[in-house]
Amino acid sequence: MDASDAPPVSAAIVEMRAATPAAGAVAGILFAVLFGVSVMIVARTMDKASIDTGAWLERDTRLFTFALGLIPFAGLFFLWFIAVVRAHLGRLEDQFFSTVFVGSGILFVALLFSAAASVGAIIATAERGTSGFVAGDAYLYGRNVVAQIFGIYALRMAAVFQMSQATLWLRTGVMPRWMALITFPVALVLLFIVTTSNWVILIFPGWVLMVSVYILLTRTRVRPEAAEGVHHG
Repeated sequence: MDASDAPPVSAAIVEMRAATPAAGAVAGILFAVLFGVSVMIVARTMDKASIDTGAWLERDTRLFTFALGLIPFAGLFFLWFIAVVRAHLGRLEDQFFSTVFVGSGILFVALLFSAAASVGAIIATAERGTSGFVAGDAYLYGRNVVAQIFGIYALRMAAVFQMSQATLWLRTGVMPRWMALITFPVALVLLFIVTTSNWVILIFPGWVLMVSVYILLTRTRVRPEAAEGVHHG
């Protein structure tokens, strides 16, 4: 192929940048699906911490273990989602709010992994430990640690992530105003709600799914316009 047939470098850059939001949208969708499925399995299997007697450990925990196995992949996809959302801001990125949303997103993943590891340790201990483990203080302690990490601290970090994102959207206009206005009340719910129910955290992957689907749908209109602008430039 002649050099004259090769696409301009600027056009290639536009194509690469245009593909980046799509990759982030797909990563966000995968996070929402994997994390949502995992949370639903956990919520259907485990009782609330306040009434949990450990009876779920006496049943088949293979499906539960499968749900825990989805968490690392969900976390990796969420980190990809963070990176692409930041790239979506481009030169409009505000260092202060970007630091908050990146930090809160990473802390959310760290807390998610910690909660999953704690539950995995409870299952492993119950399988290999003594018959009195579930009735003892060790199980009660571990179960409440999971409830605190998953239902309080992780939710707060998810709320901070949402609020910083909504603030950046309002300041830069890279996302529609209605999406930012929806995000603020959703984030406030996660920030101030006090519960040990695992179902509440499904609000967050639902929000990520909404954002990801919007980016995926709108990028098909952005790509032709960007490429056309390069060719005319």
